[in-house]
Amino acid sequence: MSVRDLIPWGRGGDQLPSLYREGDRNPFVSLHREMNRLLDDVFRGFDGRFPSFGSPSTFNGGWPSVEISETDKELRVTAEMPGLEQKDVEVLLDNDVLTLRGEKRSEAEDTQKQFSERHYGRFERRIHLGHEVEAGKVDAQFRNGVLIVTLPKTAKAQSQVKRIAIKG
Repeated sequence: MSVRDLIPWGRGGDQLPSLYREGDRNPFVSLHREMNRLLDDVFRGFDGRFPSFGSPSTFNGGWPSVEISETDKELRVTAEMPGLEQKDVEVLLDNDVLTLRGEKRSEAEDTQKQFSERHYGRFERRIHLGHEVEAGKVDAQFRNGVLIVTLPKTAKAQSQVKRIAIKG
C-alpha cells in the first residue's frame, strides 16, 4: 500500500476527482469517511483542550468546574479540584467577585511520557456573585479535592429578595 492509496480522491491526468476509494462505490460510506476525516482535522489542533474565551486559564475552558447554589440567606460555591491539596489553592473575595486560584504541579518529571490528558499549571477562576456578602463570615472548606465556599448574604441583600405571586 502506498501513501497515494490513502488519499481519498484520484489525481490522475484526465480523471475527474473522485471521493471514492478503489472498489468503494457507496456514496454514503464515502461521505461518512470524509466527514470523519474533516472533523478529525479540525479538532486535532485543540489537543483535547478547548479554549475558554476571555479566560487566561491553561486548563480546559473554565477549570475548575463549579456549582453555585443560592438560598435566601447564603450563596454556596462548590469547586472540584482533583489532585490538589489545600495548600495549592487560594480563595479571594473582592467586592462581589470570588476568585479561586492556584497551581497544579506534576508529581514527577517524566521525560518518557508520550501522551497525557492530565492538566498542569496555574489557574484562576473569577465568579461574579451578584449579591453583597458579609466578608467577615465567609467560610471555606477543602476536603478530598472539593472546595466549598459559603458566603452569607448581607441583611440588605436578603431584604431585596421579593417573591412575586404567579396568577393563573
